[in-house]
Amino acid sequence: MERHAPNQWILGLQHTVAMFGATVLVPLLTGLDPSVALVSAGAGTLLFHLITGGRVPVFLGSSFAFIAPMVAAGKAGFSVAAIGGGIAAAGLIYGLMALLVMAIGSERVRRVFPPVVTGPVIVVIGLTLAPVAIDMATKGWLLAIVTLAAAIVAAVFFHGLFKMLPILVGVTVGYVVALFSGAVDLTPVREAAWIGLPAFTWARFELGAVFLIAPVAFVTVMEHIGDILTNGRVVGQDFFKKPGLHRTLLGDGAATALAGLIGGPANTTYSENTGVLAVTKVYDPAILRIAAVFAILLGFSPKLAALLQTLPVGVLGGISILLFGMIASVGIRTLAEAQIDFTHSRNMIVVALILVLGLGGAVADLGTITVAGAEVPLQASGMALAALVGVVVNLLLPPEIDEPEA
Repeated sequence: MERHAPNQWILGLQHTVAMFGATVLVPLLTGLDPSVALVSAGAGTLLFHLITGGRVPVFLGSSFAFIAPMVAAGKAGFSVAAIGGGIAAAGLIYGLMALLVMAIGSERVRRVFPPVVTGPVIVVIGLTLAPVAIDMATKGWLLAIVTLAAAIVAAVFFHGLFKMLPILVGVTVGYVVALFSGAVDLTPVREAAWIGLPAFTWARFELGAVFLIAPVAFVTVMEHIGDILTNGRVVGQDFFKKPGLHRTLLGDGAATALAGLIGGPANTTYSENTGVLAVTKVYDPAILRIAAVFAILLGFSPKLAALLQTLPVGVLGGISILLFGMIASVGIRTLAEAQIDFTHSRNMIVVALILVLGLGGAVADLGTITVAGAEVPLQASGMALAALVGVVVNLLLPPEIDEPEA
């Protein structure tokens, strides 16, 4: 049992606050239980630290990359249990990728997923979710605008901890305005108990949901690689070498599989908490484990879950406009920081294919398989197809294509 000084608990609580807004937003957008999301994030983080030897100071929270396929699965009639099965299967894909990294080496992986591929894939993740944000905002534009404005003010004009928590500030302000305008019914909050079990839903594996959700893992593997590289740069260590990319991938996959098995959203390494590391300059991984314990404790409060579920749709829409746009902006920043030269046709071709295939709804029909007498379609679509094509084209094209002289 680890023993921690009081200031470590305070730093851990700060990390919990940093991850809270985004972690509970994903289940609210997809119809899952926010309490389960908090428990799975905390437990997944502890599992990640166990697998990686406690060396990497990261927190694993709800992944936004899985929102679109989860929403699509829900609209297709799949239950929460089936969606959980798809998420658990995505965790298995992480495990397979970890084995692949062990076989080929992490340096080759760096070459397979360069910024010219990972940057536009991250852009696709953000912009694919744009219609979801606008659809929610149209259900309450006033609250959406107030929430968005508060988040922008926090991000631009605030200092210290609050500057790092624009999501939480925006949602809080929007919620307070909604309370005063009578747009919130607090009856479920008053009736909920302070302590109780989250609404765990045990996963059920249905191939239709698996093939719809699990392939997104091929995209989030790129996100994971970028996050681990960034975290290593902040801390001043090369986590590709120790504990090794294969271990961090396995840890992320195990956390995602655990989340899916109990009805939570997929997990991913959180850049929000890496930002806290950069500001505090305190890189002790034990502090992230303290944050994980706080997340689990919060998950066992039905009153908190009831409060989160009273958030008006307009508030969620306003914060989603900013959040999803910022995800896309991170992709653009990835390209800019890598100084990708767009005077070369090969770079423009790779980025163009990823953007059009990812945003245009392209689908590759891989046929069908028969399961229990029913035909199940096999398809690669959206982000997964775009990422696959981007990787292949980037590997096939020569490093440079000479441009004709003007």
